[in-house]
Amino acid sequence: MLPEWTPKTNIWLEVNGEVAFSRWRADLLMAVDRAGSISGAAKDLDIQYRLAWQRINEMENRLGVSLVEPTVGGKGGGGSKLTPLAFQLIERFVKMADAVDLCTLEQSRIQFNDLLTEE
Repeated sequence: MLPEWTPKTNIWLEVNGEVAFSRWRADLLMAVDRAGSISGAAKDLDIQYRLAWQRINEMENRLGVSLVEPTVGGKGGGGSKLTPLAFQLIERFVKMADAVDLCTLEQSRIQFNDLLTEE
């Protein structure tokens, strides 16, 4: 008998063999939306600003679209906001990833259930 487990998946989208979008990158964009800036998102995710900026730049270059737009400074300075396409990409990617997770869980039960229970 094997112990019960929870299957996990890691899914991403590639363009020409290079990662263009992933769960982590979706989280980065959502952090930009929450924080209102790339630097704020980097701080929230406990990563360097340079890494956050590089990943956003990679996504935009590989996908050929703008995902983050700068906002004009004011009292608190400038910031960033997501494009409407970025929100659509996040929403659809999350739905796809959630569907893959459900399929993986179902297949795990089908394939291994008899090995996980006592006879």
